[in-house]
Amino acid sequence: MRQVTQSGAAFGKLSLALRVTTRVVLLVCLFALPSWGQDVLTYHNDTARTGQNLNETTLTPANVNSSQFGKLFQLSVDGKVDAQPLYASSVAIPGQGTPNVLYVATENDSVYAFNANNGAQLWQVSLIGPGETTSDNHGCTQITPEIGITSTPVIDRTSGPNGAIYVVSMTKDSSSAYHQRLHALDMTTGAELFGGPTEVQASYPGKGANSNGTNVIFDPGQYAERAGLLLLNHVIYTAWTSHCDFTPYTGWIIAYNESTLSQVNVLNLTPNGSEGSIWMSGGGLAADSNGNIYPLMANGTFDTTLNSSGFPSQGDYGNAMVKISTANGGLAVADYFTMSATVAESNADEDLGSGGALLLPDMTDANGVTHQLAVGAGKDQTLYLADRNNMGKFNSTSDNIYQELPGSLPGGIWGNPAYFNGWLYYGPVGSNLMAFQFSNALLQTSPVSSTATTFAYPGATPSISANGASNGIVWATENTTPAILHAYAANNLSNELYNSNQAGTRDQFGAGNKFITPTIANGQVFVGTTTGVGVFGLLGSVVDFVLSVSGGNPASATVSPGQTAQYSLSVAAEGEFDQAISFACTGAPAGATCTVSPTSATPSGSSSIALAVSVATTAAGMPGWRGFGPVGPLKLMSIIEALVALSFAVLTIARRGRRRAYAMLAAGALALATGAAACSGSTPMSSANSGTPAGTYNLTVTGTSTSGTTTLTHSVTLQLIVS
Repeated sequence: MRQVTQSGAAFGKLSLALRVTTRVVLLVCLFALPSWGQDVLTYHNDTARTGQNLNETTLTPANVNSSQFGKLFQLSVDGKVDAQPLYASSVAIPGQGTPNVLYVATENDSVYAFNANNGAQLWQVSLIGPGETTSDNHGCTQITPEIGITSTPVIDRTSGPNGAIYVVSMTKDSSSAYHQRLHALDMTTGAELFGGPTEVQASYPGKGANSNGTNVIFDPGQYAERAGLLLLNHVIYTAWTSHCDFTPYTGWIIAYNESTLSQVNVLNLTPNGSEGSIWMSGGGLAADSNGNIYPLMANGTFDTTLNSSGFPSQGDYGNAMVKISTANGGLAVADYFTMSATVAESNADEDLGSGGALLLPDMTDANGVTHQLAVGAGKDQTLYLADRNNMGKFNSTSDNIYQELPGSLPGGIWGNPAYFNGWLYYGPVGSNLMAFQFSNALLQTSPVSSTATTFAYPGATPSISANGASNGIVWATENTTPAILHAYAANNLSNELYNSNQAGTRDQFGAGNKFITPTIANGQVFVGTTTGVGVFGLLGSVVDFVLSVSGGNPASATVSPGQTAQYSLSVAAEGEFDQAISFACTGAPAGATCTVSPTSATPSGSSSIALAVSVATTAAGMPGWRGFGPVGPLKLMSIIEALVALSFAVLTIARRGRRRAYAMLAAGALALATGAAACSGSTPMSSANSGTPAGTYNLTVTGTSTSGTTTLTHSVTLQLIVS
């Protein structure tokens, strides 16, 4: 009996350890995406939409000030930047080495890749089809003057041959028909992948707005893709909103396989009603580690008649926080919450849909019970905290929700919150940026900290940088002209560390743009505007060099054996770099040599130094006597003459006596020996020189600079084709 009891106790300890380990793994999955360095590959950094980068080791409250921190440069693009810029570290760009890359999408339907360290444009592609333009604004000022790419893309570094960036574009053709298309672009070149793009088309069973009597139909001209894209378990989820509430429209989520761009799922959340779109001021659909998706719905039809399980009888979820299951490859509502006055709020346009959901890490209450919570807020000035495992559904007399703070967000929310270290940050319209603190899995009823600055419409969507739990900084932008970037101590919002007006005009970066979310990575801050992106960091902090193919010159050359391939590279300093760089070339095929001229250089300032790369190949040769060397035309004639002379000698032998014949043969042998000796001896015949083999080869030119204990290395890949 004792043995059984001990075994049971041991199993209990093992079970407890297993549960703890499982929760840690789930937490990591929830708040982190696969990353290279400090990547920001999706809206607000992760699928929980926390807005936090906890790996920032450069920027601290001590050095983010107007003396040490400011604008490094400004990127110009061809349209408004409504999407959050995304960042990927160490991307192998053909002919450009492995720079950190900033991806910027515009309302002119362009996607740009920039070197994040120096602002050099790496590539740019237009997603406008032949004979098309960007969409007009439909007479709506929400997205104006044109509609192209509005939502924040999403990146998967493991998709396709080099990683893929997924983007939704809107265009208008010559027949005035509108198109919504999902693109997958190669991260390194911008080339279309997987046979894309694919047209967004959908239908769903229902008799609501724009129904044919059996199904509601997705009309691409009636919608804009405003909410940030969600990548979850290799599926891309898109969500759709209207133009200025111009009917007919309903609430769509449409999903695509990331590797084929084929449609895999459709869900309409107001199929037998109207409105109920999803836009969330540009926020992304949130998702938990179990594959559940959480949108906040805009005003629209909500069926107050419920079925036996407490769900709307007609499947209409306007003005609700919804939990959507993706189990078994489907899309289905698993739970929801809406307030008791939901119909009145929808009629007054005071809905949840102007804000986005944020999923919180597991929290333990005063009784030791663990809770999985989601937070959301919209136009009604109330902060809602829902239990993701029991959201509360609808009750006509009271709000069945885990916690709510009525009136805590004066002015309402047209943006998204951020979370860090037990604090929740919100920026209401016309109000201060404020922080609420959690205690025992509940929010304290009043803000524990707020800024002196008030933020006009649309308020602020904050982002967080920190090194683990330390050096927390809250970043927020004012939608003014010029725009103003602010930085605050995360544990004391009254402590403003920096703003972009403190140094006069030095750090100003253009007109503000609503719903803009700052991106922070690797000691830099990126903020979109109506014309580009402002790039901020520690002044003079960049000390590096850039090795690249000179502009307009090819990174590939085709030669025949015996010819020399030529490439033109350049090397330039970044920031205050002024060290010597040595260059080497590797990867040349047999029978070829690769040289770089000059072999070393010391760039500084803004000018670049030209480098010439030469690859000399070898032509195939004929076999020859090793003593003679390769058998050329003149030597071949000499050999023929010698054979003719020998033939005459043989004839002479046949006519004359044996003694004289032997003498002549001896003389001939002596002549041949003398000739061979004169040509350095007669050794066996050598094999033919095969030359440089035909084929395609990748050459690597590497620049290396060492200063003390610091070594900087950058490389460029060149292609050699030997025909």
